[in-house]
Amino acid sequence: MANSCLQLCGFVVSCVGWIGILIATATNDWVVTCKYGMNTCRKMDELGAKGLWADCVISTALYHCISLAQILELPAYMQTSRALMVIASILGLPALALVLLSLPCISLGSNSESSKNKQSVVGGVLILVMAMCGIISTVWFPIGAHRELGLMSFGFSLYAGWVGTAFCLLGGCMASCCSGDPSAQYVENRFYYSKQGTVNSAPASANHAKSAHV
Repeated sequence: MANSCLQLCGFVVSCVGWIGILIATATNDWVVTCKYGMNTCRKMDELGAKGLWADCVISTALYHCISLAQILELPAYMQTSRALMVIASILGLPALALVLLSLPCISLGSNSESSKNKQSVVGGVLILVMAMCGIISTVWFPIGAHRELGLMSFGFSLYAGWVGTAFCLLGGCMASCCSGDPSAQYVENRFYYSKQGTVNSAPASANHAKSAHV
């Protein structure tokens, strides 16, 4: 029962983490750039935002983005972050499907407990791969942007990526580590009780023979 609750919690937590990764991948507010101090840029309406797919200008009456379509001209940190976040977003669907199908409350056909445990482990490992992709992207991108652009601050998309990565890391650990193999435990307990019953039956038969002899 405890493993079932942990698997369900792992699935829910992983769903929240996948949503955070999708939000981070789709939006362009990863870092907020500024040529001067942040307070000065806010007063002068000269803030910029940089994401995986576009460079944006943020002001009171204007929010304009320029798409970054020249893939080969982009720096290495942007290309790598793009690829890893797209991989993490795509892996989320099969990973969550495997964890969902491995829950004890869902039965499709004649799936045994051992096959469900294997599905849960595979789904948890895929979710951990998603988390690793998110960690590399959300750490490398601001470091590369700081080296390229100088002064900056973190944006909403980067926070969403961090939160989603943390939830995926937690959910993947819960899904992969909390799925035991109840069949082996059942066989072990059955052997123990059968052995105990055999030991206890010997004195009973001896007492019965004595009573019959008297």
